[in-house]
Amino acid sequence: MTHLGELLKARIERDGPISLHDYMEMALSHPKHGYYARQSPFGAAGDFITAPETSQMFGELIGLWAVDVWAKLGHPGKVYFLELGPGNGTLMRDALRSARLVPEFLAAAEIHLIETSARLKERQAETLDDHDIHWHDELPDLAGAPVILIANEFFDALPIHQYSRQSGTWFERMVSNRDGKFSYQLADAPASITSAPPAEDGDILELCPTGDRMVEEISKLIFREGGAALIIDYGATETLLGDSFQAMKRHEYADPLASPGEADLTTHVRFSRLREIALSYGITVQGPTPQGRFLERLGIEARHHQLKKNANEAQRKNLDAQLKRLVSSSEMGTLFKVMALSHNTSVATEGFGS
Repeated sequence: MTHLGELLKARIERDGPISLHDYMEMALSHPKHGYYARQSPFGAAGDFITAPETSQMFGELIGLWAVDVWAKLGHPGKVYFLELGPGNGTLMRDALRSARLVPEFLAAAEIHLIETSARLKERQAETLDDHDIHWHDELPDLAGAPVILIANEFFDALPIHQYSRQSGTWFERMVSNRDGKFSYQLADAPASITSAPPAEDGDILELCPTGDRMVEEISKLIFREGGAALIIDYGATETLLGDSFQAMKRHEYADPLASPGEADLTTHVRFSRLREIALSYGITVQGPTPQGRFLERLGIEARHHQLKKNANEAQRKNLDAQLKRLVSSSEMGTLFKVMALSHNTSVATEGFGS
């Protein structure tokens, strides 16, 4: 058992079974033994490959989206350009490279990264060494300028509570330790859930209080200062029920309870919930729309064609594979969704059609 596993085991022996939320939070974010403190998750050598690590085209188009938002905000002399959970810094690097087409945007943009991992902050500093960066452990309370915020595969890693419907009542799903192995069990007492979709016995409900709170904070910030946020993640557009808790290790699915701290833990994002929260704060919401369609509307095929002009045969094949991975319905194109939140822009943001 991992060192973190021993810590979790001791906590369960002391306090009893813990919520899936607490298990996930410790497994991912423990300052010394958590996954993001110890592992190098991103890229071919890690446990999974994100869209920015797949192709430079992804970050470049996000950069052009941000420049367009800035224009629709009236070309302000200062804008906060934020990214939540920036990984290796690849998306921001590629976005800023494409933004060089509009030097006035780069001059106006103050770059902020929200990151809790010291290891990843070092990686981001190396990737973005030619830019001035402001780091934060949580969303800062910025003021005096509009905000453009990017969150790519951020919400899927936030800890969740899971509830199981039994005999017409919701019970929280807990993590216990049996014979040295972690396993699920239901809480003894019913859970107090004020709002839930229609459900049958055996159904699973997932709630993400951290994600709800983050969308509330983003919505308040954008409503007050003006701006837009782009949320890119995987999950269903409307589905609210189902067990989506999973682990990825070396690009394959793993048992999420087997090796805490050594595998990436994620869940599907409930976009309908995020949309509902943003709308309640007076925010304009676009999407969610499939990632493939969003990127096509932003011009990924034209960028793909442009890159192939100066490529050799091997590079052309690689570019074709990158495009397929990003937009194909059999890969990331449909599973991943894109949603935009905006306020005080002259017209709606790009990528979502009419």
